[in-house]
Amino acid sequence: MARIRIVAGQITLDAELNDTPTAQEILAALPFEARANRWGDEIYFEIPVFAKAEPTARVDMEVGDVAYWPAGHALCLFFGPTPVSRDDRPRAYSPVNVVGRLLGDATVLRRVTDGSLIRVERA
Repeated sequence: MARIRIVAGQITLDAELNDTPTAQEILAALPFEARANRWGDEIYFEIPVFAKAEPTARVDMEVGDVAYWPAGHALCLFFGPTPVSRDDRPRAYSPVNVVGRLLGDATVLRRVTDGSLIRVERA
C-alpha cells in the first residue's frame, strides 16, 4: 500500500492508500496543494483528480477515513461528526470513494482552520 503525507501548517499526518482506481489516480496526481474547507469535523479540498463514484462509494465513515468526493473533485479527511451525522461518527454529504486511512491521531486536524494551505505528497 502506498503512503501519502498531508501537511497543514505545523500538522503532519501520513495516510495509507488502498488499491482502488481512485486511490491510484490520487497517487499519480501528487504532489498538490489546496486550501482547506471545514465542514464539522471534516476537512475537504479540491484536487486535480476527476474520478467517478465507485460501486463501493458510501456516506457512513469512520474517524480516520480518507475519501474522494466525486461531486466536488475533493479529498476528504474525516476526524469526527459532520453536520449530517446521526451520531458521533462522521458522515459524508453524499457518497464518497474511500481511498485510505489516516495513520495516527486524526483528531489533530481539529486545529486546521478554513483556508489553511494543505500540501499532499508521497510519504
